[in-house]
Order: sequence, then structure tokens, then C-alpha cells
Amino acid sequence: MMPIKGVIFDCDGVMFESRQANLAYYNDILNFFGEDPVTENDREKADLCHTAASPEVLTTLLGAHRITDALEFAARIDYRKFIPFMVPEPGLYDVLEQLAERVPLAVATNRGSSMPEILDHFELTHFFSAVVTSRDVKKPKPHPDMLLLAVEQLELGLGDVLFVGDSRYDHAASESAGVRFAAYKSQVKTPLRFSDHYHLMQYVLGVG
Repeated sequence: MMPIKGVIFDCDGVMFESRQANLAYYNDILNFFGEDPVTENDREKADLCHTAASPEVLTTLLGAHRITDALEFAARIDYRKFIPFMVPEPGLYDVLEQLAERVPLAVATNRGSSMPEILDHFELTHFFSAVVTSRDVKKPKPHPDMLLLAVEQLELGLGDVLFVGDSRYDHAASESAGVRFAAYKSQVKTPLRFSDHYHLMQYVLGVG
């Protein structure tokens, strides 16, 4: 197996347990437009809020005819009020600290402008050599654009990196980009799977 020379992380569901934050954010928007909130009982919509980029989420929840107004309203929301609902995955800081000493790290997320604020809030910014969001590419995941840009910014080859994600969007993006994929706490069917960050680190560093 080729050595792993860089690791790209998804944000939601991999670095953070953030379903509560994501639902609160989108329900804020739905409330403004007079719509009922999304709850965990509606698993399909809740999963969409957790994995897709905002244009796709809001088009599904509010309809294409309201997408422009919805995105304009969303842009005015201060996401910082939702960050306290986000919980870092166990061992995240320790693992990032150790990995960053050995290989360059990146984030590739369907989040937009909130990602830098989240990294700053949790004091994680300095671990990452590249941060790619939905605002940096024409097509977010499941398209490969985000991963291709992250690999380019890491100055590595496609075969050099491992992308750690948790959703079918992540898996599809990795396959399209031609990069190795690891599923984190996920039901996505793929050979490489991890239930915690320490085992992921051991694998990357070749000691597992």
C-alpha cells in the first residue's frame, strides 16, 4: 500500500458531532419563511441538513422559487450562535496535533463561510494547511472539485492522500476524484472504516 502523505477531513460527523447545530441553523431559516422545523424524526431531511451544501438543502426545504431569498437571509445569519451546539469528536485535538507533525492536513467541507469561524472557535486553524469549502468551488460534494482543490493546495498527488468522511456525498466525491476514502462512524459501504480518531491516526502513521 502506498504511504499516506496527507489527510483531508470532512467537518460535520467527522471532526464534530454537529447535527443539533445544523438543524438549529436551518430551522432558523425555515422559521423566517413560516415553515415547520425539521426534526430527527424526519431522517431524510435531517441527514440532508447534515451533509449537503446550503443551496441544495434550501432548495429541497423551501423550493427553487424561494432559493434566492433563502440564501440571502442565510447569509445574514451569524453562525457563531450555533457553534456552542457543536461537540468535537473524542480525541480530535490530540490526533490532529500528532498527525500535523507528520503529514499536511486539510479540510474539505460542504460548509461555507462558517468553517473558518468554527476552526477559530475550537483553536484548530493552525493544524490545517488547506481549508476548502463550498464557496471555493463551483460544485460541492458529491462532485470531486473540493478534493481536487485540497490536494492541489497540499501540493500532493491524488494517490498520496486519504479523505476521511461520513456520508455518501463524501464517498462519491472521493471516488470521482480518485483519492482513497475512509468512512468515519458511518454506514457507508467501503473497505476502510474507523470508529474513533485514534485508530485512524494509527492507520495513517502505519503503526496500527
